[in-house]
Amino acid sequence: MAKRYLGQNFLYDPSILKRIIQVAQLNREDVVVEIGPGPGRLTRMLAERVRKVIAIELDKRLFEELKTELADYKNMEFIHGDALKYPYESLPEFKVVANIPYYITTPIIFRLLKVRKNLRSMTFTVQKEVAERIAAAPGGRDYGVLSLMVQYYAEPRLKFIISKRAFRPMPRVDSAVLHIKILERPSVSVKDEELFFKVIKTSFSQRRKMLSNSLKSLREDIRDRLIQAGIDPERRPETLGIEEFARLSDILSSPF
Repeated sequence: MAKRYLGQNFLYDPSILKRIIQVAQLNREDVVVEIGPGPGRLTRMLAERVRKVIAIELDKRLFEELKTELADYKNMEFIHGDALKYPYESLPEFKVVANIPYYITTPIIFRLLKVRKNLRSMTFTVQKEVAERIAAAPGGRDYGVLSLMVQYYAEPRLKFIISKRAFRPMPRVDSAVLHIKILERPSVSVKDEELFFKVIKTSFSQRRKMLSNSLKSLREDIRDRLIQAGIDPERRPETLGIEEFARLSDILSSPF
């Protein structure tokens, strides 16, 4: 039985699981980390396609069942523990494929981005709304801090929608499969990464306000700095692309 407090909603449809694997672009030499394998339907399919699967399961009962049911697969490593605490830094080049509990979506993505040196991609089944926010382009209501934080390090693409009816137990909302390709270097070059993220977060803290108002806590001459960056001070944050945020943060990094 699924445990709701662990956010367990399981996918059983083999056609959907095959599509997830196709999106992940796996090959025989890949090392794949699966977070929250649950009953192991996707785990088994992964083990048949890649060099090694590391399955991290928090639920003790499911962990023991997985070890028994998939004991014949010699390319499996089973980990009983919290995926947020796993030492991904110790892995060789790897990919992540997972139907992750909604409540850890953002924390696990940022945990993995932090240790992205050997990470090549993440393919996640997540809440549809979150996938739309991560993959959003400038100009829409979904575009914001989460979009920019991920798109600085990676290239996210929403691949397809999965109806809530495909899961057991059925969640309240639909899901989406999100493929996040890690970039070799950040998508934009900035002088001060900490300031860059601060500008983004401050801008969206009052997203309905003009930038000249939402950013005035950073500098008294923010209006002049925006003009210097080629940005209309009356624009709102959701209209700025990542390149414009980078240009603005570089100008703000200068004391003059």
